[in-house]
Amino acid sequence: MNKIQKPTLEICLTPDAVSFIDLTGKITVIVDIFRATSTIVAGLASGVTHVIPVADIADALHYKTQDYVTAGERNGEKVEGFDIGNSPFEHMAQEFKKIVMTTTNGTQAIEAVKNTAEQVIIGSFLNLRAVTNYLKSQNKDVVIVCAGWKGRFNAEDALFAGALALKLKGDFWWEGDETLFTSHSYTSVKKNLSKILKHSSHYKRLAKKGVSDDMDFCLQIDKFKNVPVLEGDLLVNLEKV
Repeated sequence: MNKIQKPTLEICLTPDAVSFIDLTGKITVIVDIFRATSTIVAGLASGVTHVIPVADIADALHYKTQDYVTAGERNGEKVEGFDIGNSPFEHMAQEFKKIVMTTTNGTQAIEAVKNTAEQVIIGSFLNLRAVTNYLKSQNKDVVIVCAGWKGRFNAEDALFAGALALKLKGDFWWEGDETLFTSHSYTSVKKNLSKILKHSSHYKRLAKKGVSDDMDFCLQIDKFKNVPVLEGDLLVNLEKV
């Protein structure tokens, strides 16, 4: 008997794993919970006009002469000479402004998929329900790409991927052990998500830099209803979610 026709869902636990998947015709969800994708969602939900994600610091500085707010970090610290860093609170204060952004992991993940995926959207716990609803409405194959930390696996991105997979269960065929692993992992910790992630390497790395409030903010679920999408070089909110 043939399977009921459904789109597929796959998870890449690091951007390097993207090379093993054909992204043609698929929606890619970029995830960098601490903090890039959470920050992008928060900024665009709070009135930022658009965000240009770039891989390199030099590319970001190129936009400084075009009235862009330069934003981003390397190794968790604001880039010297930039206007703001990678805190969601900084980005939410930039209403009616346009931002160019580069980060250690999140914008690199966007760079890895933007020329091959049919569509690139931004996911976080902050807009989990909105992302879920949008993906269900599209009936297209989905790949969740976790930004990780410098090419390595990290817990917070994987747990979000598991949470999103569970939300999509029944509407998508799960492919790969990554989907099975992350969904079970999220189920086991979801009632103590913040407590568990305070033991994660990236939480501890950023906490030493005095930004624990950022991470606590990023773990709020469904605070915003927007879904950022990459249109050309610009991240903007989808008009209908």
